[in-house]
Amino acid sequence: MTMPETATPGPHLIAMTGATGFVGQAALDAVLRAGYDVRALARREQVARPGVEWVLGDLGDERTLRRLMMGATMVIHIAGVVSSVDAAGFAAGNVRGTLNVVNAALGAGINRLVHVSSLSAREPDLSLYGASKRKGERIVMASSLDWTIVRPPAVFGPRDTEMFELFRLARGGLVPLPPKGRLSLIHVSDLAALMLALIPGGEDVTGAIFEPDDGVPGGWTHVQLAHAIGIAVGRRAFAVPLPRKVLEWAALADRAVRKGRAKLTPDRVGYMCHPDWASDVLLQPPAALWRPEVDTRHGLHSTAMWYREAGWLK
Repeated sequence: MTMPETATPGPHLIAMTGATGFVGQAALDAVLRAGYDVRALARREQVARPGVEWVLGDLGDERTLRRLMMGATMVIHIAGVVSSVDAAGFAAGNVRGTLNVVNAALGAGINRLVHVSSLSAREPDLSLYGASKRKGERIVMASSLDWTIVRPPAVFGPRDTEMFELFRLARGGLVPLPPKGRLSLIHVSDLAALMLALIPGGEDVTGAIFEPDDGVPGGWTHVQLAHAIGIAVGRRAFAVPLPRKVLEWAALADRAVRKGRAKLTPDRVGYMCHPDWASDVLLQPPAALWRPEVDTRHGLHSTAMWYREAGWLK
């Protein structure tokens, strides 16, 4: 693989972290389609792509972050740690990593920052992950940057490996779920469109925290989501709500079998069992700026098709 040509610093150069991840790839696509050049952080060498300069390094490398920011006019910070065996791992990526990004942006004279957090930051006492995301938010809010924070709910779409587990289970006819509760959803392309809309900043988004969703008031119950995913994969899926204790045992078993690749961890059980992960209607982005375009039922169906075509679903 080769590195692409250098993006020329100018009025349309955006620095981006997390561009190789699920959400980041969609955001990168949207930003490039809009005509921006991007300098993106990556831990491994990437395939050459017009309009993108890849900078090798990570959030802990301050010199690399200075290189990432040089000549850019704003930052989209998506990268972070979503799974770790301890608090130190979350702190390294979501707290110190965010602090390093903020300091590098300030050092480069950049003013604008779009910071992608998580709905889990709303309840920091429930999980180490949520606590680390809240601390990252506080670092951003304490800075002198022109910032906007986005707290996505559950994100789904092509390439996603997290919600894929539910699609795979639904294909078998049974979907184990947390205890009774609700959650909001958003298609990855809608989330990317929001990040694109936030690039210019402005009076109505500066210093704002947004909790976007798919436009379904109050979100989805766990059972509704299981049934919708079942329809998307062509099966009648039965939802099986599990007590917290059972989920904790399952998390330990997943860790024992899949080690660092485990999808269900004890920390995730902490926030999965919270009954309300619906986005706050009062924290929706301004309708004149952004509205969701993807109907979730259609989006689940197209996501299932992508999984099949990619060979993930049989």
